[in-house]
Amino acid sequence: MSKVMAPLRAVVVDDEKLARNKMRRLLRADARIEVIAECESGEAAVECILTADPDLVFLDVQMPGMSGFDVIAAVGAERMPPVIFVTAYDEYALEAFRVHALDYLLKPVDPELVRSSVERAVQLARLRSPHARTDGLDRLIAQVLEQRSRGAVARYLDRIMIHSRGRMFFAKTVDIDWIEAADNYVRLHVGGQAHLVRERIATLEERLDPAMFVRIHRSTIINLDSVRELKPWSSGELIVVLRDGAHVKLSRTYRERLQKLLNNEPA
Repeated sequence: MSKVMAPLRAVVVDDEKLARNKMRRLLRADARIEVIAECESGEAAVECILTADPDLVFLDVQMPGMSGFDVIAAVGAERMPPVIFVTAYDEYALEAFRVHALDYLLKPVDPELVRSSVERAVQLARLRSPHARTDGLDRLIAQVLEQRSRGAVARYLDRIMIHSRGRMFFAKTVDIDWIEAADNYVRLHVGGQAHLVRERIATLEERLDPAMFVRIHRSTIINLDSVRELKPWSSGELIVVLRDGAHVKLSRTYRERLQKLLNNEPA
């Protein structure tokens, strides 16, 4: 008679409460998984993983302060349990995380894909002792982290996923005219339309090509190709006129760098 395997002890890591709640509901329906903890930040996830020693981690990619990659680096490849990445960015999943993750799920998560990911985790657990890792997976994680530390894995976004009125679509970054901060969100202005994306402007700025996108205000990033003219404003300030007709303020802090970039000079 085959031995019944105990449920895999899982940790769900996501800074969005609604996303954590949805994942918990999906996993609760699967007797092969026991959610032992939820974490809303990378820092909390590192502490939980090191103390609770889970069998599996459902790990968000983009979180304020500490990303999913940072969590792996902080825990260490030798101690990191198998990871199922959960991300709104297919660029990460397809080109980086797939190298070393057990699986990846694209938000909004599909229940059938969650079940498939759990099945992969269960199959892996059956092939090894509960807390042992495969040498191959360890090597791949270590390799990706080493490449990332050297900047070899870095890649600028060429499109951004947008959720709007129950549907998902992608906006090409080359089509984005400008971006403005809105608390923990950013508003992407694309061809005269605005789309709200849950991302901090500072985090998004790091993932955009600096040869194309430049910060002109603490709350504004513009596409250089969208600039039509610079117009004087009150008190010696300047206004940037964009191809969609928008007029956005240029902060004195960023003026010199923008002018150099527009003149194709080293910034």
